Amino acid sequence: MEFQLQQLAENKFAFLNEQAGEKLAEITWQQNGSVMVMDHTYVSDKLRGQGVAKQLLDQAATYARENGYKMEAVCSYVVAAFEKSDAYNDVKQ
Repeated sequence: MEFQLQQLAENKFAFLNEQAGEKLAEITWQQNGSVMVMDHTYVSDKLRGQGVAKQLLDQAATYARENGYKMEAVCSYVVAAFEKSDAYNDVKQ
């Protein structure tokens, strides 16, 4: 699944997937200097159980790595993913 980077406000960004004008998946963050404050993850019922939330988080983590950013987990999904996996240790704040 492909996700587009979108600037939502001055310091608010998202990776999202929309089809036919319907938002199907999204992960959002506030950019605070070099820290991505991960504040929301959404996956439509149509896509639940397909690993889409992990794909969103992986895309955000890749973006963080490419830009030298750290990620602060605020969203409950990101908090849980950070606790369960060491794959994000290099980008965790």
